Amino acid sequence: MAEIEMGQNLKTLNNTIAKQNRSGFQEHHIFVLNIMGSPGSGKTTLLENILPVLAEKLRIFVIEGDLATQNDAERIRKTGVNAVQINTNGACHLDARMIQTEINRLDLNSIDLLIIENVGNLVCPISYDLGEDLRMVILSTPEGEDKPLKYPSAMLHTDAVVLTKTDLAQYVDVKIDTMKTYIHQVNPKALILEVGKFDGAFAVNEVISYLLEKIAAWKG
Repeated sequence: MAEIEMGQNLKTLNNTIAKQNRSGFQEHHIFVLNIMGSPGSGKTTLLENILPVLAEKLRIFVIEGDLATQNDAERIRKTGVNAVQINTNGACHLDARMIQTEINRLDLNSIDLLIIENVGNLVCPISYDLGEDLRMVILSTPEGEDKPLKYPSAMLHTDAVVLTKTDLAQYVDVKIDTMKTYIHQVNPKALILEVGKFDGAFAVNEVISYLLEKIAAWKG
């Protein structure tokens, strides 16, 4: 019983800090995107391909979450967008306090869009509100058709699902339509977007358009 109470208390504390984060973001007119997905699903690669276009219209900052290394933040900075890395040293998710610590070091008046790439995991990150406005789960096609059914919480608590590496579907015997069906069985409201590499270029226009539309609607 004590362990359950401790977990509840930690979750309550996280939610309190998340509300503080959200209030600060709103005060500074910052739209916040929380990206989640399995290790290797293509989260950072997706960012590398959408950031150059988004940065033409928005002032962007990226927070990267990983157990160790600065690799992903370095990849993001190569796109011309500034980024910071949070190393959790074993924790399987980012929490609201980690985000609060980082944003307290930033000039929030210089940011329009804050993107948080969470630790690679389809379980823990879903349970932690960071103060975001939009959640996006990344699923790579080679992970298998039944991934949405195996991780229903990730599907249920997201606004959009991006299916990546769709160009590989034919080689791993995965039917994309079946994956979509399973996603909508769990969450009929989730928007599904597709990303693949065709003729040497990543097809990411749908994701860019979706984000720009959501940000414009949020601004009112």
